[in-house]
Amino acid sequence: MQNIRGKSPRPNWLLAIPGRLIMKLWGFRVEGHFPDDPKFVIVAAPHTTNWDFLLLIGGTGELGIKAYWMGKKELFPKPFGWFVKWLGGIPIDRKSRHNVVEQVVEIFNRSDYLYLVIPPEGTRSRTEYWKTGFYHIAVKANVPIVLAAADYGHRRILFGPRIEPSGDIQADMVQIAAFYEGIVPKYPEKFGPVRVKE
Repeated sequence: MQNIRGKSPRPNWLLAIPGRLIMKLWGFRVEGHFPDDPKFVIVAAPHTTNWDFLLLIGGTGELGIKAYWMGKKELFPKPFGWFVKWLGGIPIDRKSRHNVVEQVVEIFNRSDYLYLVIPPEGTRSRTEYWKTGFYHIAVKANVPIVLAAADYGHRRILFGPRIEPSGDIQADMVQIAAFYEGIVPKYPEKFGPVRVKE
């Protein structure tokens, strides 16, 4: 099981530099900031194109942190798995008896710092409900949630409020949904409602 120790590293230049270059070419700017917490979940939405990921990584690099992301363990084959981890990848075993939430919570608990990007839509296609894994990870790992968005309408990468999850997901989703009002994705028709199932 991966754990992240020591001082928080600088942003990964191999991802951050292309992201920042795209930001400049497209006229994007960064708004907002990150909290001082050593660990938090970054909710990344809308997710309608792969460009969103690069823009967001460029934004995290602009603010001086190395963001991490989850991938199925098959993306980390030997002898190149170390390189994918160096890029910020965290391997997840979907066949493990421990579900994804439990695996990620364990990584949070064993790490000195961790800034984990999670796209709660789980797909670039339109979905009517968000997946709730991001929320359960934050609750069980006792870490805050930071909201983030690539806003194509205002040409900005926006990092929003720090949310301390209350355990009442429906109540907290009201605040989360309010943040995403007015955010314009690259493909608006692919961005569904900001809500989770009852």
